[in-house]
Amino acid sequence: MTKNVLGIIGGSGLYDLPGLVDTRWVAVDTPFGAPSDELYMGRLGDAQLVFLPRHGRGHRIPPSEVNYRANIAALKIAGCTDVLSLSAVGSLREDLPPGHFVVVDQFVDRTFARAKSFFGSGLVAHVSMAHPVCSRLGEHVLATLAARGVPHAHGGTYLAMEGPQFSTLAESELYRSWGCSVIGMTNMPEAKLAREAELCYCSVAMVTDFDCWHPGHDAVTVDAIIRVLLGNAEQAKGLVAQLAGDVVSDAHAAGCACRSALEHALITAPEARDAALVERLRPIVGRVLGPR
Repeated sequence: MTKNVLGIIGGSGLYDLPGLVDTRWVAVDTPFGAPSDELYMGRLGDAQLVFLPRHGRGHRIPPSEVNYRANIAALKIAGCTDVLSLSAVGSLREDLPPGHFVVVDQFVDRTFARAKSFFGSGLVAHVSMAHPVCSRLGEHVLATLAARGVPHAHGGTYLAMEGPQFSTLAESELYRSWGCSVIGMTNMPEAKLAREAELCYCSVAMVTDFDCWHPGHDAVTVDAIIRVLLGNAEQAKGLVAQLAGDVVSDAHAAGCACRSALEHALITAPEARDAALVERLRPIVGRVLGPR
């Protein structure tokens, strides 16, 4: 049986966990270039954890320039089976104030300047994104948040915008009219690529402030946002520490549908596939490519 390994994508301080041992930074090469940073690997009890600072240590990389393909590929190559995505967001709902966590279950992708698939000319694949996150992994997260008393919402739609600028008021009101819950710049194409890589992916959106639709938005200070950010970061570390053991010991994980997402997704006939692209993809989706 495949051993579950939890990958965590988030801020650069997230890996500072009490009890994390056997730690080391590991450089991982991928067929899609370098990820945002080296991977920080360690063990917490029986749980093997792999951390990836999404924007690099020191937050060097803006959202549109993150190499999302390399990030997901690096986690897959490192042996991760499950991925917890933690990100700061603005709230589009009055009932999701700063300090709330949202266990996202849907996305609206408004990004336009990013490579969104591992596949391409020479090997075409279409994966289902109807349910874009892993409900099994999400249930573990929800149980942990409840046990820790963290204010949270079960489900919500994440509007992924290109950035790096924030929304106009008209855009913010439009997204609210669509029924979106939170707005951020990083979860797409991250979630799409995780599905293509057959990784179980769960997004936890951490609210830092209300988006510009809110009447009190203009009165928010940088100091206030930083206080919320720091509080959210501490809650996120507690979430990871308590969640890890349940995720890696989940006996039902091997049968999760996320791990066979490509079963009927490849549409290019084997004899028509580009050999170079096939080899490029083998470290990530080799399960469905057959022998060399």
